[in-house]
Amino acid sequence: MPGGNPTPQSIATRKYEAKAGWISKSYKLKKEVVEAFAKACKNAGTSQAAQLTKMMNDFINEQNK
Repeated sequence: MPGGNPTPQSIATRKYEAKAGWISKSYKLKKEVVEAFAKACKNAGTSQAAQLTKMMNDFINEQNK
């Protein structure tokens, strides 16, 4: 559960995320790369999360061949 005094919505959100299998990851990347990636995703009309998921799945599938 979130620390401090979480709202009922925060508690419900965390519960849903845990049940659905969502996690948050943090990576340190160069600012220029992150900004260029955000711009490229915006230009392509896709979310950064969707593109990262696609690239991760493509890499996983490639490695499993």
